[in-house]
Amino acid sequence: MPQIAQIADTYASQIFWLLLTFGFVFFVIGRGMVPKVQATADARDAKISGDLDAAKAAFARADEAEADYRVRDAESRTAAQATLAKAKADAAKASEAKLAAADAEIQDKIGAAEARIKTATDAAMAQIETVAADAARDMVVRISGVEASDEAARNAVKAALAHG
Repeated sequence: MPQIAQIADTYASQIFWLLLTFGFVFFVIGRGMVPKVQATADARDAKISGDLDAAKAAFARADEAEADYRVRDAESRTAAQATLAKAKADAAKASEAKLAAADAEIQDKIGAAEARIKTATDAAMAQIETVAADAARDMVVRISGVEASDEAARNAVKAALAHG
């Protein structure tokens, strides 16, 4: 078989060129390009990892800042509520003091008015007694024709007012 005899001659040169080509590809691509691509991929992975770590750290700082904000907000609310309660208490005390002062002033005015009313009532009663005594004397004179004394007319009017 002549084909088998040619195999050694033909295939030997093909195997040589195959090994040379694969060797060239291995050294150029495998030793030259792949490390550069791998370094780029590693750099990209490192950058992504660093960015993720930075994001996690920023997220943790944001959580801490939010917790601090919530604490300060709660403290501010508590302080504001205390200030509001104090202001309400102070306003209530001031209102009570003003009401007490106004009440005292009103009581003084009422007392003064009652005193004036009593004085006016006493004066009116004195005048009523005088007018009634004069009217009684005039009636006695007209009815009976007898002149009554001022003292008798006053006593009669006082007795009538005391019973009536």
